[in-house]
Amino acid sequence: MFGLSELAIILIVVIAVIAVKKGPELVRSAGRSTRILKAEARAARDPQPAPQVIQGEVVEPGSPTEPRPQGPGTA
Repeated sequence: MFGLSELAIILIVVIAVIAVKKGPELVRSAGRSTRILKAEARAARDPQPAPQVIQGEVVEPGSPTEPRPQGPGTA
């Protein structure tokens, strides 16, 4: 049977093999998460501008100024 030291060596080798295969993917996703976290922290820290109201025209449905659907079969 294996002793404790042999099992530890096997475990270290298995972890190293998994780290080589999945390492770049894990580092890439950690970088993306860090960027998102920084952006969210920056957005929470900065004051939000007040929403602006833009004046426009009121167009009734079916009025001649309403744009007509464009697509195949329409002239």
